[in-house]
Amino acid sequence: MRHDTVVPHVVVINVYFAPYTYGGATVVAEQVALRLQNNHGFQVSAISAMCRADMPAYSVIKSERDGIANYIINMPADRSYSVTYDNPEVTEVIERILRRIEPDVVHLHCLQDIGVGVLPMLKRNSLPMVLSTHDFWWLCERQFMIKMDGNYCWQDPVTIQGCRGCVDDWERAKSRVGRLKAAAALADVVTFPSEFAKDLSVRSGLTGNRTIVWENGVRMPGATFFEQQEMRRQNSGNRLVFGFVGGPSQIKGWPILRQAFEQISRDDFDGYLVEGSMDGSWWRDLDTSKLKGKWIIHPRFAQEEMDEFYSKIDVLLFMSQWKETFGLTIREALARGIRVIQTDSGGTTEHNAVEPEKLLKIGDGPEKLLPHLEAALDNSFATPEPVKVTDFETQAAEMAECLSELIKNAKQGQR
Repeated sequence: MRHDTVVPHVVVINVYFAPYTYGGATVVAEQVALRLQNNHGFQVSAISAMCRADMPAYSVIKSERDGIANYIINMPADRSYSVTYDNPEVTEVIERILRRIEPDVVHLHCLQDIGVGVLPMLKRNSLPMVLSTHDFWWLCERQFMIKMDGNYCWQDPVTIQGCRGCVDDWERAKSRVGRLKAAAALADVVTFPSEFAKDLSVRSGLTGNRTIVWENGVRMPGATFFEQQEMRRQNSGNRLVFGFVGGPSQIKGWPILRQAFEQISRDDFDGYLVEGSMDGSWWRDLDTSKLKGKWIIHPRFAQEEMDEFYSKIDVLLFMSQWKETFGLTIREALARGIRVIQTDSGGTTEHNAVEPEKLLKIGDGPEKLLPHLEAALDNSFATPEPVKVTDFETQAAEMAECLSELIKNAKQGQR
């Protein structure tokens, strides 16, 4: 691989990448990649995955968007358990791509289906690498530390012995986590989106040569957002509007919200439920007749459309019943002067507006939530100032510095 180029070349590897975008980690990978290219002088390429029955397994197509070439590997549909986390055929394909395009450094994001075999391959080829974790896939076969009964797994530290009652096959789960931890240890830098995620992961044995917090950025409000927000508030007669983007699952707290809004004693408010599913199934059968207030299903929105949604609401409801690694929607709301009612859900609380004494606990029922809803309604005229949060440019600048340092060290090591 080359290490003498004037324009540094980084390859971003993530299970999805434009034009096939899905999930928060993909948004981060894409937004940072664009800024590395446009603002920090990097050449950026991407490697990602797809699954199409009309193409041969492990064939590659090349796509390009916004000047970033994306080499998309076609995965077979009938993949076994082991190849979802360590696939030698994918590793071989990626190695061929890298030999052809000759990057200086590799930034690894979500490796689900791509597999962790890429890390020892990069090590063999003396390519420096950053591994950015976004969830608990590296510690938990189920990815989010949510048990089969739908409740959060409270292990701390996470040990494979504690997974016996949750996984289908404990021996293969043991092999999997051992393989993942050994691969992660090869990374020059491992990043986590919050102190909570880093601390729990390190206590659980997931580390690289260097371990840091790399906080996710968010899309900041556009130039006309606050004008739109103020116009809506004036025209609504200060009728408070709640917003919920989490979906109808227990782990996102919807049953608690539903019961609270059935029991609340007033109905002088509105609410939006965002349809985040790809097929419109989240709220298709929802009966809102018992819910107080006026409830509206809001269509799924893209990053560039979020201002339109957030300008409609005053309070974001974030009732997550598990310890999340970050909490993107909370930061999006706070950056736009929107109040947040939230649980004490891990990395979601690491922001400047958090008031620990006002956090709901995971497991609190509707009777604990109701006073928070009533307080918001009693103070419907409140218009808090936007809270400073990390934006994508800051996040990209931090990664540009990290990557440049790794490239410099690699060049010096060759002398």
